[in-house]
Amino acid sequence: MSKIDNDWLVYLQEEYKKPYYKDLYTRVRQEYTEHLVFPPADDIFNAFHYTPLSDVRVVILGQDPYHTPGAACGLAFSVPQDQPVPPSLVNIYKELHDELGCDIPNNGDLRYWAGQGVLLLNTVLTVRAHEAASHRGIGWEEFTDAVIRTVDSQERPIVFLLWGSPAAKKESLLTNKSHLVLKAPHPSPLSAYRGFFGCGHFKKANEYLAEHGEKEIDWQIKSV
Repeated sequence: MSKIDNDWLVYLQEEYKKPYYKDLYTRVRQEYTEHLVFPPADDIFNAFHYTPLSDVRVVILGQDPYHTPGAACGLAFSVPQDQPVPPSLVNIYKELHDELGCDIPNNGDLRYWAGQGVLLLNTVLTVRAHEAASHRGIGWEEFTDAVIRTVDSQERPIVFLLWGSPAAKKESLLTNKSHLVLKAPHPSPLSAYRGFFGCGHFKKANEYLAEHGEKEIDWQIKSV
């Protein structure tokens, strides 16, 4: 597991000392030894590496990593450029096209968003191959709750996009009135038509940032 060594460390280092994290660390190391686990161990904390805390302007909260080979990269909803675009991300691109007129790209690499301050955070950071949700309940949720509270403590305008019921449950962690919290159904094919399509979240996020003197997010992912 690669270490977090940027400004996140100041806020998260106390988590490393807690009993739950020591148990989590031991469990995850064991899982990587005994099973095929995604993402690659060096990519587990990519969301923090690509988006320092001081840069965070938008948080998109996912659930757990993709569990098929080659897809998980440590950024929620994102996949490497050489991988097929997953169905949920296809629907995200459709909503962006309808909201903002963005072209639909030929890849699912969202590092461009991460580099602009979009924290692409899963609530669980690892998963066994072909076993969705297999690492829920082993301690990751306690760690990522601490991450969410840390972002909420920042006194600058930040937009939280909570898609689906697991993400919506995290609203109780968000108490800072400086921030905007937007909720919608998950963009998966099973629920996107229940209110994700037409939610307007990307436009609303940019409007909120602009109203508070912050730079808007360029949501256009380029084709390769």
